[in-house]
Amino acid sequence: MRIAQLANFYGPRSGGLRTALHHLGAGYVAAGHEVILIVPGPRRGEEILPNGVVRMTVPAVKIPWTGGYRAADPRPVADLLTALDPDALEVSDRLTLRGFGKWARRRDIASVMISHERLDRLIGQVLPPPAARHFADIANGRSAADYDMVVCTTDFARQEFERIDAENVALVPLGVDLEMFAPHRHDRALRDRLGGAHLMVHCGRLSVEKRVDRSIEAVQRLRRDGVNARLVVAGDGPRREALMRQARSVAELPDGRPGVHFTGFIDDRSAVATLLASADVSIAPGPHETFGLAALEALAAGTPVVASRSSALADIVTAECGAVAADHPSAFAEAVSDVLARPAGARRQAARSRAEQFPWPVAVAGMLSVLGAAS
Repeated sequence: MRIAQLANFYGPRSGGLRTALHHLGAGYVAAGHEVILIVPGPRRGEEILPNGVVRMTVPAVKIPWTGGYRAADPRPVADLLTALDPDALEVSDRLTLRGFGKWARRRDIASVMISHERLDRLIGQVLPPPAARHFADIANGRSAADYDMVVCTTDFARQEFERIDAENVALVPLGVDLEMFAPHRHDRALRDRLGGAHLMVHCGRLSVEKRVDRSIEAVQRLRRDGVNARLVVAGDGPRREALMRQARSVAELPDGRPGVHFTGFIDDRSAVATLLASADVSIAPGPHETFGLAALEALAAGTPVVASRSSALADIVTAECGAVAADHPSAFAEAVSDVLARPAGARRQAARSRAEQFPWPVAVAGMLSVLGAAS
């Protein structure tokens, strides 16, 4: 089967979406399928990735205030797809490329849309909740009608489709690289360099919806309560300068170093894995996460997670492997303190055990089942 993967919000620093597409594509190739990944970029290009996927780049303009994301014009994408003549189309875009469900149906091509985010939550950042739900229901109804199948990665993501009684919705959780992210990467020397008796980490894109500000405020409250904690923020994005200004208010460590350290974007995945494995707690305060791949990577590394109770992570992070908190800095600070009070060995083992329930081969098998059913 020739599978075309299509995504717009994909780039060198696009985090979870890029990771998911690469792992799914590699799994499809390993199962004997031909995979073409079509993404936006500064110029047209074609290359074979190490995982065997053919990546084709379509020239696209940058989207202002997004930190470098690009959006390709659907017309050249359609021309490329027509030439490729795939057997199945997998679209990872709820907005700019949603119309390719109809495109595929007109050509009798199996089509699947992966819901990587809650549309009602995204719209709810600019509109009141009732209006956000109304517009999301309309858009989701059209998507469900246009695509053969809609895939949600968690029950949390599926809820907005259940609300409109969509019947062609499948649940396929994503996975985590259990070899790359593992407890054995714990690095005592790295902890010593970063400083602080308790090392917190926030890993992800520095954008509004990730609520990095809440992680900073939580660590600030911990330090005010006498907890010798330091936060490392790993990632980059449009809010970096504002967040760095906010972080200046966090009390310094006893040795004079800042209470919050920004690493910028870390291109080396093994370095990210080492950082996560060396931390005491990973903080994931984004209230709209529909899966939370960075949090799952932390669990795989043996590091418990404190996550937003209003996100999908509330179903993934159990009481044994971390905690969930209300969307307020004081609640996060309290939850972090509770996690730190548990025996380190037990909490790290519980985190790893939870992540082992999400291997990538299971996610790949689930997606291939959906693609086969849609064909």
